[in-house]
Amino acid sequence: MREFSVFDIMGPIMIGPSSSHTAGAARLAKIARKIADDEIKEVEFILYESFARTYKGHGTDRALLAGILGFDPDDERLPRSFEIAEELGLKFKFTESDEEAPHPNTVRMIIKTSDGKTYNILGCSVGGGNVLLKEINGIEVEFTGEYETLITTHIDKPGIVAAVTKVLADCNINIAFMRVYRHAKGDKAIMVIESDQEIPERAKEVIKNIDGILNAIILNPV
Repeated sequence: MREFSVFDIMGPIMIGPSSSHTAGAARLAKIARKIADDEIKEVEFILYESFARTYKGHGTDRALLAGILGFDPDDERLPRSFEIAEELGLKFKFTESDEEAPHPNTVRMIIKTSDGKTYNILGCSVGGGNVLLKEINGIEVEFTGEYETLITTHIDKPGIVAAVTKVLADCNINIAFMRVYRHAKGDKAIMVIESDQEIPERAKEVIKNIDGILNAIILNPV
């Protein structure tokens, strides 16, 4: 049986009429911003099912854009996210999809950064402001953003997981959850490590220098 927290019962502190359509949307986009880890120049939000049908009335569009700008769900600037994005020169658009999705409140965020990279991130707002990340650049993942999270992109080869976890152990970091996702053996893979403690920046820098690691980012709880 699932245990419910006060957060589940009372809902999050937020600007907007719906925890799923505003608070959850803002959290999803803020996590996507952190994954991109660079100045965002352009973003397309592809909306599915309930998000696609009701996003204008519930303010989901403004919440998503607010998250991409780095705003929290309770930020008073959230209702002005369109105007702020335009002032900053951030290009954005919203596309309604009629395809099926993993959850009624699902969004795909296609982000282009100033260094020329593109990130394709799929996530769901699952209720009460809670979210679930489902895909990063074509690789299926599953994490919530509720924990301190280390995400690595690496070549799928022996020794990578052991090397990364050793760095964390040397920093006395306790791993709460760890999962590795890949397309195929020897291809690119993503490792998601959720921790009970703050992961220091120095650990990330050491991990980045491990042979086979392509990138490493740390997501603070959102």
